[in-house]
Amino acid sequence: MKATDARNLHGHVVRELGRRIVSGEFPPGEVLPREEALAGSLDVSRTALREALKVLSAKGLIEARPKIGTRVRKTECWNQLDADVLAWRCASMPTDNFIEKLVQMREIIEPAAAAAAATVRTAAQLAKIDSAYRMMEASRTPEEWAQADVSFHDAVLQATDNELMVSLFSVVESALGMYFALSAQSAGDFRYSLPHHQKVLEAIRRQQPEAARKAMQVMVADSRENLHNRRQGAPKKPPRRAADDSR
Repeated sequence: MKATDARNLHGHVVRELGRRIVSGEFPPGEVLPREEALAGSLDVSRTALREALKVLSAKGLIEARPKIGTRVRKTECWNQLDADVLAWRCASMPTDNFIEKLVQMREIIEPAAAAAAATVRTAAQLAKIDSAYRMMEASRTPEEWAQADVSFHDAVLQATDNELMVSLFSVVESALGMYFALSAQSAGDFRYSLPHHQKVLEAIRRQQPEAARKAMQVMVADSRENLHNRRQGAPKKPPRRAADDSR
């Protein structure tokens, strides 16, 4: 077997088992099938399976216990900010609880990031935020909007010059992309929140940290309301909201 084939096979086994665990097919506390049976069900060698199990153990998903076997750990033991774990959660249709926790994280981080960006941003960093905003403005589909939205928030965090914030965003980027897509789909007009983004952009442009903080708080709260309405089956926000917010 070629080295590339071996890596692809190894990655496939990690993804497949990770997906099964995160989706609940193998729930917390459950002991995985015996090595021989599990390798057979995945059509891989026991060596390939063992390597994959080491990766999943490092991500906090499983643990090997003497005389018990390999058991799925409680969700609080998982490395929730691991890029793979987040991607698997997104792919398995995140629960309302997961979305709510993601919103809470945004409420804590993003207003502070907007304020910091307004304080220390450079002209080049401002240009990137402005470019992402123009991409949102030109979006024609919810998918284009969600991608541009991620770029906008990424550019804001980059403008903080805080490598810890930037690193955190890179880890949760896939989850935020899913979140922005859901938020866009929940609105009558997926571009209705453009004025919110414009207010953040203009506050950062004018180097007004408190205005930037407040504008980002309003944006995140509005997005939370959209998703809440979606879960409750409430009517979608009408397209005229964009005009209302721009006044």
